[in-house]
Amino acid sequence: MHCQRLVLVGDAHLGRGSPEAATAFLAFLDHVPALGDGLLLTGDLFEFWFAYGRVIPRHGVRVVAALAQLARHMPITLVGGNHDRWARDFWQQDLGIGFSPREARFTVGGQAALALHGDGITETHWSARVLHRVLRHEATVALYRGLHPDLGMWLVDRLSGYLGDRRRSAAEIEASAARQEAWAAARLAAEPTLRLVVMGHTHRAAAVRIGPDRLYVNPGAWFDGYRYATVANGVATLATFAP
Repeated sequence: MHCQRLVLVGDAHLGRGSPEAATAFLAFLDHVPALGDGLLLTGDLFEFWFAYGRVIPRHGVRVVAALAQLARHMPITLVGGNHDRWARDFWQQDLGIGFSPREARFTVGGQAALALHGDGITETHWSARVLHRVLRHEATVALYRGLHPDLGMWLVDRLSGYLGDRRRSAAEIEASAARQEAWAAARLAAEPTLRLVVMGHTHRAAAVRIGPDRLYVNPGAWFDGYRYATVANGVATLATFAP
C-alpha cells in the first residue's frame, strides 16, 4: 500500500458489543474517502474471525461487503489481531485487500511504515502470554479448521468469556501501553529508514513523536467512542467519529 494520507482504525471487536457499533463502522467506511487515500485496519476488527476454505462467518458479511466496495477506490491493508488473524488468502484473493497475519509494510507520503497488532509484545500477565502462543500454534489452527463451522463458532461463543481479553487493572493497562511505546521506539531505532510504527491491541490511543521525524501511533479502540487516527505530512492526529 502507498498513500499520502493514511486513515487508521482497529480494535472494533465487531460482534461482541451492540449492533450500533457495526452500524457506525459502516457509516465510518463511507466517510473514509473524505479523510484520506489509504486505510489501515490494525487488527481485532471482529471479535472473532476465521476463514475456512469455502466459508466465512455470517456475522461479518455487511462489513466485509463495505470493505470490498471501498477497496475498489483506495488501497486497504489489514493486519491480523489476536481475535481475527486466521484469514488465509481470503482478504487478498477475494477482496483485493492487503492482509498480513503478523506485520505489514507500506509507505505514507513516500516514507516507510510498519504495522502490527501488538499481541505477544505488551502482555504483563503470564496467562495472556500462554494463550497467545497456543492460539498461534499451527496445530491449534489445524484442529479448529477441522471442525464444522457451526460447531466451531458455537465453541467460540461458549468459551469467549475464558479465551477473550480478561479484565485488566488500570495499572496493567498503563504498563502495557508503556511497553508498547518502548517497543515501537526500539524498532524505529533499529531500522533507520523506518518513519512510522502503528500498533493496536492495548486499546489505548497514542500519537507519539519519537525523535524529530518518527512516529508511533495507536488509533485506540473503535468500540471505545469510535476512535480512529490519521497520518499525513509527518503528523498524526487522534480523532473520534460522530455517526
